[in-house]
Amino acid sequence: MKDVVKREIIKDLNKAIQILQQRKKMDVEEMKQLSNQAIEDVALHKDLDVVSITVLFYSIYKVADCIDDEAFDYLIKGMETAKDALQRNSFGRYSKAIKNLFVTVRGCNAKIKEHFQDVMGAARIKKGAVLLQKGLSLGQAAGLMGLSNWDLQAYAGKTVVLGAHVEKVQAKKRLSLAFKLFGVKNG
Repeated sequence: MKDVVKREIIKDLNKAIQILQQRKKMDVEEMKQLSNQAIEDVALHKDLDVVSITVLFYSIYKVADCIDDEAFDYLIKGMETAKDALQRNSFGRYSKAIKNLFVTVRGCNAKIKEHFQDVMGAARIKKGAVLLQKGLSLGQAAGLMGLSNWDLQAYAGKTVVLGAHVEKVQAKKRLSLAFKLFGVKNG
């Protein structure tokens, strides 16, 4: 794992721990914002560990209402373990801690267990669409998020943001520049 990626994940884990420690006053939107900030790192570094963290944060945001106090404590402890493992370059321990965090989120409620795969799939698709907005190709975004191109394309085709492309330079100016570059006299 690259040092810059490791530092970003540690920073994101610290923020998540701070958010979760405020269980009583927790604004679940903060977890969503953290997930949205982490997706910037996915677009920048194209690293699967960052993808995992981003999806984990978004999943916690989605199921926060049904997580009991014991599970919250375990999430905090698990994130601290993951952060500690990264700081010590113990990547096996880090991976195990992240896997256990996903198990905790999945196990918070019987209803969530039934729909966890849907939540995870939706999180991956939503974050994949954000990667498209950041300029990654459909194939790159789908590959990073562990999706098929078709799954991401079906969602991306329904979003308004992706279709709302605004040209910064008018067509006439672009055409005139092209003519000038290729030595063509327009007239």
